Parts: sequence; C-alpha cells; structure tokens
Amino acid sequence: MTSVTIYDVAREANVSMATVSRVVNGNPNVKPTTRKKVQEAIERLGYRPNAVARGLASKKTTTVGVIIPDISSIFYSELARGIEDIATMYKYNIILSNSDQNHDKELHLLNTMLGKQVDGIVFMSGNVTEELVEQFKRSPVPIVLAASVDMSESTPSVNINYEQAAYDVVSMLIEKGHKRIAYVEGPEEEPVNRVKKTVGYKRALEEAGIAFDESLVIEGDYTYDSGIEAFEKIDELSEKPTAIFVATDEMALGVIHGAQDRNYSIPNDFEIVGFDNTRLATMVRPQLTTVVQPTYDIGAVAMRLLTKYMNKEEVEEHNVELPHRIEIRQSTK
Repeated sequence: MTSVTIYDVAREANVSMATVSRVVNGNPNVKPTTRKKVQEAIERLGYRPNAVARGLASKKTTTVGVIIPDISSIFYSELARGIEDIATMYKYNIILSNSDQNHDKELHLLNTMLGKQVDGIVFMSGNVTEELVEQFKRSPVPIVLAASVDMSESTPSVNINYEQAAYDVVSMLIEKGHKRIAYVEGPEEEPVNRVKKTVGYKRALEEAGIAFDESLVIEGDYTYDSGIEAFEKIDELSEKPTAIFVATDEMALGVIHGAQDRNYSIPNDFEIVGFDNTRLATMVRPQLTTVVQPTYDIGAVAMRLLTKYMNKEEVEEHNVELPHRIEIRQSTK
C-alpha cells in the first residue's frame, strides 16, 4: 500500500502543501475553516506526518533519545518508565537504546541519536568518562544524566546522594552493635558510584573508630550471580562479618540465597541491607532492608528537566538531588 503524502492531503483538501504543513505544525496563521478542511482530509486519508520531516521546518522532532545500560535490569526498567510517562505527558516520543555498559557503544549511540535529530537525550551510565563529558559539551541538543554521576558536575543530572546513603546504612548497622560489616561493591568499570558509596562506607567506620578491613570489601557486578559469588568469598573469611551492606538489591538477593544455600539464617547469622528498593526487595524472604532510591522519580524528574532545557524554560537547579531513606524489613533485626 502506497503511503499517503502531504501532496495527497493538499490535493484532497484543495489547498497548498504549505497550508497543510502549517496545520500539521500547529501554526496559528490558518483560517479555522481551512484548518478544519485540512484536518478532515488528514483523517480521511490516514495521513501520518513524518516527525523528522516536520522537524526540518520546525527545528523540532518531538523525539527524545534515551541511552540505558541494561534494559533487562529492574532498576533501569523502573527508571525508564518514569522517563516515558513524563515524555508522554509532554508529547515527546522516545527512542530507547541499550548500551550494555560499553564505552564505545555509548559513544556510537550518542552520535546515532544526534543523527536522528532528537531534541534531547537522557543518558545513563555507570561510568561517565571525561570523553563522554566532552561529547555532551559539543552536543547541539541538551543532555541530562539520570542516576549517573559526572564528577565535574558540568552535565545536568538527577541523582540521590550516594555517599550519604551508604554512610547512613553503615552508621545504622554500627548503632545496632556491628563492628565487622562487609561491603559488596559495584564493578571496577563503574568507578564513580562505586567510589561514592565506598567513601560513605569508610567514613561511617572511621567516625565510629572502627578500622577499615580491606578483606571485608568484595567486588560484584550488580547481578544476582555475583551476589552468590560474593557470599562464597565472605564465607571463606576466617573472621566473618556479622552484617553485610550490598550495593544493589539484585546482588543482595544473591547474597541472601548464597547464605541460605549454606544453611545460614538471615538475619540471625548476618544482617543484610541492599540498595535501590526495587520490587525484588519485597519478593525475597526474608524481605530486604534497603536504601529507598526513588527510581521512578529520578527518571521522571530527569525527563522534566530535559523538557525545560529543550523548551528554553528557566532551570533553577542543574544538578538535582532527590531524598533517600532506609526501608527497614526482615533482613535486619
């Protein structure tokens, strides 16, 4: 079936193609009777204007690019939902691409999005490198980071205070009497968030006069399997911890199941705290005590911030920090 063109609509409505274009782009300089005639022709013929073609005239495509590390992750899928809902509210379409947390792919996707003439980009990455920041600065359209940290804070962003959140967790565990607290951290390839949480962990220990023990810090990669592997390493320690702080909920589930597979009782043998408060936290038994990171809100606020930049609205805060809290459940006493 041949697609309907702007020429077909113009002929059907007996107007010029320029008039059809003005109606499609919402130009007010069209007589109401003429506008009605064009809209009826569009409806009869089933004409669907090409967004990029419209953008050539309006300089806008009403399309936003979203670059995400792993859409299969519950954390990022909840965040993407927040982005999409606000985009829909402001009548923007989404082009979503998965970067697999690969630096070269992130750069390629960034250029691909710009080639598609998107009006703006929401970008997520565990490692916002200086090279990426330079690309952001050269971008002809605004870019906002969501749940991602640019150490220079030169790129607009929406996050929580990761260092303070980690500090709050470890301080809570210390107040409960724990002195040996293991920490299952993120991967080396994601230095910024990893460093911030680790700094919070160390600061809480230091303030309580507890010596930092490197053997209690285990690297994971945010996956369930790496949580199981992390607990195996913890179980091999001659002097075991009594509490375990885990950088994500998904890894924390792996830690809990790894402990249960070895006949340990949670929280009697180990108190465990996760991070993110994804729906996994209430699906595991015992239910997981965790840092509530307002995942959906981070996506929603990032998209709203981007709309402000795209529409040249006033922006009061370029780097937005949303509140966090600790949700106490059954994995702690």
